[in-house]
This record gives sequence, C-alpha cells and structure tokens, in this order.
Amino acid sequence: MTETRTPTPDTGRTTAPAERRPDRAQLGLAAVLLLAGAYTVHDATTLNVGFADPVGPRVFPYVVGSVLVVLSVLLALAALRGDRPEAEAGEDVDLDQPSDWVTVAKLVGVLVFTIATLGLLGWAVSGALLFAGAAWSLGSTTLVRDVLVGTVLSVLSWYGFFVGLGIPLSPGILDGIL
Repeated sequence: MTETRTPTPDTGRTTAPAERRPDRAQLGLAAVLLLAGAYTVHDATTLNVGFADPVGPRVFPYVVGSVLVVLSVLLALAALRGDRPEAEAGEDVDLDQPSDWVTVAKLVGVLVFTIATLGLLGWAVSGALLFAGAAWSLGSTTLVRDVLVGTVLSVLSWYGFFVGLGIPLSPGILDGIL
C-alpha cells in the first residue's frame, strides 16, 4: 500500500494521510471465524472413537478448525492494518439493481422441499430434484436435461458415499434398487 502525502496550501509542508479506522464488520467476521475454529478444535478433542488407523475421524475437524483460526487471525490483521474489501466489479454484477427476492424464495422452497422429502424419497431422487429445482430457480429452461444431470450427480454421490466412504445415505423409494 503506498502512502501519498499532500502539500498543505499555505506552508507547502506535507501531511500524513488520514488514519483509516479498522472495518468493524471484518473484525466481527474474524471473531466469528475464531470462535467457530476454536469450537471445532475443542470439539475434536472430545471425540471418543476407537479407531486404529493413524488418520482417524479427528483429523478433519482439527484441520478445518485450525484453518478457521489461521484465517481469522489473518483477516483481523488485515482489518487492523486498514485494508478494506473492494466492491464487486465483475461484469455480471449490477450494483444498481435491487435484490431478486423471488429467486431467493424459489431456492429456499427447493431446499425446504428437499429436506422434507429426503427420508421418503431418498437422496438419489431428492438430490436430482434439488439440482433441477435449483437450476430452474436460477433461470434454466431445459428441465429434462437438468433432471438427467441431477439424477447422474445424485446417484454418483450416493454411490460415492456408500461404496467409497462406507456412509449409507437414505435410498428412500429406491431401496433394493440402488
């Protein structure tokens, strides 16, 4: 960050730039990240698992919690130093337009529907409907393709969890077929 000094009008001497106050929103986010990371690491220490492998179920929470703590410290240092994030300037972002609450409501509805039907329909069907519904909410007009892609993704993820990780997801109405 470069400092620019401006001459004063009457004396010609230069003055230091005005001090920037730390961004309280960034400091608040850093505090939340620190609490989440500390809680995750603490919770990982209380896991009682009889796992013989050196890389057990505790490793992942330790890594995630440690990364959260490190990121919170880095964010707090950046905020205290006076760094501020820039407004989104991407070509697909129009800051003059209001929020699209209809799309948000559609996405929330699709998510609530998925949560409500997961036990009954199972992950393969609910996941396919989740993907197709989210694509529809965001403006897709190719429903058949969205359902097919959602079906492939949800079935592959179901098998990935079941076969690869040994974690059974709800098969729902496809019990005995999957």
